[in-house]
Amino acid sequence: MGNLSRRSFLKMGALGAGAGASLAFANTKATKKESTIDPNEGVKRVKTICSICSAGCGIIAEVKDGVWIRQDVAQDHPISAGSHCCKGVDQIDLVKSKMRLKYPLKREGGQWKRISYEQAIDEISKKMIAMREKYGPDSMMFLGSAKMNSQQAYYWRKFAAFYGTNNIDHVARI
Repeated sequence: MGNLSRRSFLKMGALGAGAGASLAFANTKATKKESTIDPNEGVKRVKTICSICSAGCGIIAEVKDGVWIRQDVAQDHPISAGSHCCKGVDQIDLVKSKMRLKYPLKREGGQWKRISYEQAIDEISKKMIAMREKYGPDSMMFLGSAKMNSQQAYYWRKFAAFYGTNNIDHVARI
């Protein structure tokens, strides 16, 4: 840049402006044809709520062909009043993540293997019963989810009590 003269700079500027202007007016038929395509055609805006926690902030989900493609905040929502926390803003990324679990997995021989829900529940319940028999019910800790509403939290607390422990807490506090 130190060796660039004023004259060379002006020549390059004029050349760039000329190229930009010619590109702007080139192929105007294709530009007009593209401008008639509506990117929002077939997109439905669906009012829903964020499922990250039990606050229930408002989301406007944009859905096309049954697929959630975008999201916006619900300006008129009585709880969130048009805002989101950092987790709610990324709600769509959680749904579309390739890392998202869609079915139970079990590690066997160093590899993850898909198993049925029935097998997962059966194996987990047997391990919980064995732990209670060997170490006592207070060896287990029950953590509630920030997604639970009051009724779900009540049932989770009852489940812990039936297991025989008072060791229960809430994930949002941790």
